[in-house]
Amino acid sequence: MIFLGVALLVLGLFANIPILWPVGIILLVVGIVFELRGMAGHAVRGRRHYY
Repeated sequence: MIFLGVALLVLGLFANIPILWPVGIILLVVGIVFELRGMAGHAVRGRRHYY
């Protein structure tokens, strides 16, 4: 999810599509939160590891 967020941000930057910026930022933040929760040992959506 982190990679998808970064890809959408880059695509929005180069293709000049403004809707991709908020979507990319949201996916990036959610991916980082899931990654941090998984690293802390908490189950994310029923899974022990998020990957």
